[in-house]
Amino acid sequence: MEKRAKHPVRTTEKSLTLIEELNRRGGARITTLADELSMGKSAIHNHLSTLEEHGFVVKNGNTYELSLRFLDIGGQLRSEMDVYRVAEPQVEALAEESGELVHFVVEEGGEGVYLCRAKGERAVDLDTYVGCRHPMHSSAFGKAILSHLPEGRVEEIIDRHGLPPVTPKTITTRDELYDALERTRERGFAVDDEERLEGLRCIAAPIRFDSEVIGAISISAPTARIDDDWAENEFVEQLRRTANVIELNKYKV
Repeated sequence: MEKRAKHPVRTTEKSLTLIEELNRRGGARITTLADELSMGKSAIHNHLSTLEEHGFVVKNGNTYELSLRFLDIGGQLRSEMDVYRVAEPQVEALAEESGELVHFVVEEGGEGVYLCRAKGERAVDLDTYVGCRHPMHSSAFGKAILSHLPEGRVEEIIDRHGLPPVTPKTITTRDELYDALERTRERGFAVDDEERLEGLRCIAAPIRFDSEVIGAISISAPTARIDDDWAENEFVEQLRRTANVIELNKYKV
């Protein structure tokens, strides 16, 4: 189940709520935030002024926006991750070899977090970016990771995030998901058949270290370039080779 603080600090919760709302809106005025969040204007001003003083918020006219301080923190966090340093050059190499869009994703809080991405010469331009999050059940990389997590952890993720439909082809029941995870374990790779975005298919391979799954690498392409014969697709072998290199190099870090 989702972990909750035994004694949540309301002031901190309010500041985080404001940060999330500013991120969702791309910036907002105090009056807008007060109407949306049912908070007093004076309280909102105090929170935002404190965040501004510490460099987490900037003010443009009457509009408050998140600052690039978050980018600084996220970039530093990513650069310190061993798995990122190992995976990033392999993601670039695979994108060049395949010509498609390649992602390396890790799991955090039951969601897939894009750690790095690279575009080949014919890659489609998706709405993904480093740091963005996506549900696990509707993506190839998510199923690749879920297939190697303990069943109890998979259940926790489902309980927390559910299985909401993203497209008409999205898996939305536990039985369907567990069947897909079993197929993933049997063939060694996961697939997304227009489950995240209509017209797009994706193949992903898990990355494991000492039997523990640490992420997944994926190739995304239009349905015209990934046919139904998944096992014979050239991308599968490319993914397997790349995953193997990342796993071997992880031992050297």
